[in-house]
Amino acid sequence: MPEFAFAFIDCEFGGLNPELHDITEIAAILTDYRLVELGAREWKVRARAERISAEAAAISGYTPEAWVEALPLRQVLSELGEMLPRGLTVVPAGQNVRMDVQFLERAYRSCALPFPFDYHVIDLATLFYAWSLVVGETLPALSLRQAATNAGLIDGAVPHRAMADSRLTLETFRYFVGRLAPRGPSEAAPPAPCVRSE
Repeated sequence: MPEFAFAFIDCEFGGLNPELHDITEIAAILTDYRLVELGAREWKVRARAERISAEAAAISGYTPEAWVEALPLRQVLSELGEMLPRGLTVVPAGQNVRMDVQFLERAYRSCALPFPFDYHVIDLATLFYAWSLVVGETLPALSLRQAATNAGLIDGAVPHRAMADSRLTLETFRYFVGRLAPRGPSEAAPPAPCVRSE
């Protein structure tokens, strides 16, 4: 897959509805198809106060004072697009990354900018679940916190800041990829019996 790159993306929002809430923060860590890091950026996004819930602000640390130098959405999206490698298909990756993609798709559309990412996504929650099936472990949750805790990368709360979450997602993703090595013949499950129809 050398023609692919991945953008480990995390966005913070003013709430969970892309029609009602604004993006407040975006971070992206670019990797090649082997998960080797190519670059990283983070932006605070100028948001409308009426589109940020008190609960979301408390979780992400948003305050008007801390966001005084935040950039306009269109500028942030343009800069995000400019950092993506040319000539490669860039796949969004992350924890529950479909939520981030929904907000980003709406944001690019509202700014009349072309969406720069592929339609596929790579999600940590799916990888974490696949790992649990391989090792026979029951999971209490599919959250980033649970995955990173199982990986031994954290012991406590997740920061809920865009770059911190992007970085933790990438590190957790690398951890579980490294533990999904193919099993030897003696460890593999026997093949399913072939059922022949007469």
